[in-house]
Amino acid sequence: MCELLGMSANVPTDICFSFTGFLHRGGGTGPHRDGWGIAFYEAGGYRDFRDPHPSIRSPIARLITDYPIKSHIAISHIRQANVGQVRLANTHPFTREMWGRTWCYAHNGQLEEWQELPLSFYRPVGDTDSEHAFCWLLASLRERFAEAPRLATSDTLLSEEHQALWQRLHGLCETLRGKGVFNLLLADGEFLYTYCSTKLAHITRRAPFGSAELSDAELTVNFAEHTTPDDIVSVIATEPLTSNEAWVRMVPGELLVWRHGRIVARFVAEAPTERD
Repeated sequence: MCELLGMSANVPTDICFSFTGFLHRGGGTGPHRDGWGIAFYEAGGYRDFRDPHPSIRSPIARLITDYPIKSHIAISHIRQANVGQVRLANTHPFTREMWGRTWCYAHNGQLEEWQELPLSFYRPVGDTDSEHAFCWLLASLRERFAEAPRLATSDTLLSEEHQALWQRLHGLCETLRGKGVFNLLLADGEFLYTYCSTKLAHITRRAPFGSAELSDAELTVNFAEHTTPDDIVSVIATEPLTSNEAWVRMVPGELLVWRHGRIVARFVAEAPTERD
């Protein structure tokens, strides 16, 4: 299957270190050679890079490791194709506009009977179960909520509308988990959402910062040399990327909502599904 990588930070942060280890799994230390992509939310804007070739051999991927794009939220994906041809249109992450925001989505897993999910406002460009599910999920949110909840300046002042939106998102993710394996990274420029069906792990780095060593590449970094005492940076991945840090594994059916590197909401499954 595919693998996911995400980041949420309270200050503009580059993901070069984590991405260096991650890209080796795209045809190097891992079998995910059917394309890769990465998206950044930065300075109120959005940009992404996608390539249907293995990340381990991609000049674009090497550019990302050398070009420290600083963002608050980043999402990356390496693909091992199960549904849909190996081509650019089927390469994650996928994006759509909703409520004047760019929504970015990447999925790890494989769904059954996904063609039965009804489509309305959004349509897929490619032919994957992942993009079809994204179009269904986003339209389902749009049909329930006419506009985005009003943003708060403090994470402690998030409105009941946010809670209702996130509860609805969790329910939709649970529906998709009932159709197979559905590990998710989703972002709207303000929040990063991570949903675990089978595998996702996360780590939050904050002061006092230490050193980290990649599992898939010979690279070590001392974060104390590149951060301030106020920095908070959280990284989420299908499998832990470092060999000397304690990652936290999410549980099946768990949705975490991240903002500024912190978890601001958590939802869990009420009962196991038949596939667990």
